[in-house]
Amino acid sequence: MAAQFGLRLRKGAATTALAAATVAALAASQAPGVTTDSAGRLAAGAPSPDASARAGDTASGNSQYYTDLPPLDTPTPTTGTDDSSGTTAGGERGIPATVLDAYKKAESSLRDSKPGCNLPWQLLAAIGKVESGQARGGQVDADGTTYKKILGPVLDGGAFANISDTDNGAYDGNTTYDQAVGPMQFIPSTWEWAGRDGNGDGAKDPNNIYDAALAAGHYLCRFDWDLSNGGNLRSAILSYNNSTEYYNTVISWLEYYRKGTHEIPDGTGSLPQTPSGNSDNSGGGGSNDTDNSTPSPSPTPPNTQKPGGGESGGSEPGGGEPGGGEPGGGEPGGGGTTTPTPPTTTPPTTPTTPPSNTDTVHHLENAGASNLTAMAGDTFTEKIVARTETKAGKAVAKVRVRFTVVGDSGTTFTGGEKVATILTDSAGKATAPALVAGETTGDVTIRATVVGRSVTALDYTATVTARRADALARTSDTALTCVPNGEFAEQVGVKATYKGEIADKVAVKATLIKSLLDTTENDKGPYFKDGDKVLRTMTLETDDNGLLTLPKLHSDDTTGTFLLRIETEGGATLTVELKVEAPAEATPTEPAATDSASPSPAA
Repeated sequence: MAAQFGLRLRKGAATTALAAATVAALAASQAPGVTTDSAGRLAAGAPSPDASARAGDTASGNSQYYTDLPPLDTPTPTTGTDDSSGTTAGGERGIPATVLDAYKKAESSLRDSKPGCNLPWQLLAAIGKVESGQARGGQVDADGTTYKKILGPVLDGGAFANISDTDNGAYDGNTTYDQAVGPMQFIPSTWEWAGRDGNGDGAKDPNNIYDAALAAGHYLCRFDWDLSNGGNLRSAILSYNNSTEYYNTVISWLEYYRKGTHEIPDGTGSLPQTPSGNSDNSGGGGSNDTDNSTPSPSPTPPNTQKPGGGESGGSEPGGGEPGGGEPGGGEPGGGGTTTPTPPTTTPPTTPTTPPSNTDTVHHLENAGASNLTAMAGDTFTEKIVARTETKAGKAVAKVRVRFTVVGDSGTTFTGGEKVATILTDSAGKATAPALVAGETTGDVTIRATVVGRSVTALDYTATVTARRADALARTSDTALTCVPNGEFAEQVGVKATYKGEIADKVAVKATLIKSLLDTTENDKGPYFKDGDKVLRTMTLETDDNGLLTLPKLHSDDTTGTFLLRIETEGGATLTVELKVEAPAEATPTEPAATDSASPSPAA
């Protein structure tokens, strides 16, 4: 079947208007309180996207994306291809097989790892459509890797964000500026921490649809967002690309795919045709879905518009909006009789770009807690705070600081992520999310760096201590007795607490000791069994409710009173008495007297 690249649906004015109205309605249904006009644009008085979600804080760096809307016909869900999949509309309705498989596998993985997120694969498909046209219509090999790199526009501060190189060109081949990479259009600095291995080949490749789809899923599910909630869904989409138009477009495709779609062969998908592009950087994002995009020509070609033309004129004299298409027409261009202004003789000046806030950062300072300690499994009560400063010690606001948990200790930020990028506030401070201690005890390093600026990293040390209990109690008061060479009828059960709360997963050591004064292991009396092996010391762990039932106890032929000492990390101890007694001997009983008849005297 022939690939349908470069084809475009023809839409009349009425169709376009209806599509725009549909997007606005879908957006309104997903995000209560968000007001849009008939074209799906943010209306006056409506809340704007989160101001803190700037280019460097989004997955795609607010790069370019596609604004094409779904077809107005209802998709027909099928398990394979149909007769229409080879048409333009069919290619647009369907999703290439490998790409679709990657989305569904990512959804399945997130269902296991972050079930509270409720990530639908259709959301990944919607973002993939808007970012890259489903990996350029499914131009991927059998492993899901694109045949050619998909690169967004150069983020040099022209039409889009200004993000200096953060990966030394490793992902995008650009050592001066960053570019969004791959079918899900991650900027390199985000991929560095968000990247995942979705196809199990041991690599994290942004140009592999399995890796990229899984990474996008984890990115959308961070911060414990529940995507079945309209507000959380909006926040997640805007965190990918901070543009209301982007949000509306993604929502339109999400709803379209939810109604049904079908699988089409790889390489037969149609490409969208309308890229976004705001010169003011307020709504740009995502991708320029080309093999190798190039920046806009510089310097800008001279304006060939004839005198009297309107602003932003088109190719016709005086044309364009708002100038109008007729010669001399439009406002504010004026009439055709306007006398041309003579050229100035002042030599042109070369514009200079002022340094960005990031460029002024000289060093990082600790502005938070100096002593971070938490018990395994607990959330640290103190937070890490870094302050960006100039060489003179002045605070620098609006700078991205990346916090990274170093190593595999299991300690993470809230939501299970090991990396968080935070924008500094007006005081130059960036506060990392709360840390959650892993099960590995000891010191953990959390490293703060400035994104886009080479300054000395600031390391923090967080100490994870073992889980503790300060009290132990038996769950039963039944006496524990046994006969020699027998088995205790009841198992010892205990409950551990710490500061009055359940002490779960606490290590417990149970030892059969010689005496209260000599707590060394006894060599006779009761014992535990491990198969045929005799054990008089065992280390176990309480369950999620702080409860622990010890294995059955047995006894040798030694009688007497013995002691079982139970202790935990944190100082809780409990001593249990065990008795081994020979069975009581049965007391012999006298035979019962019976009445017997006396012999009758002889007659």
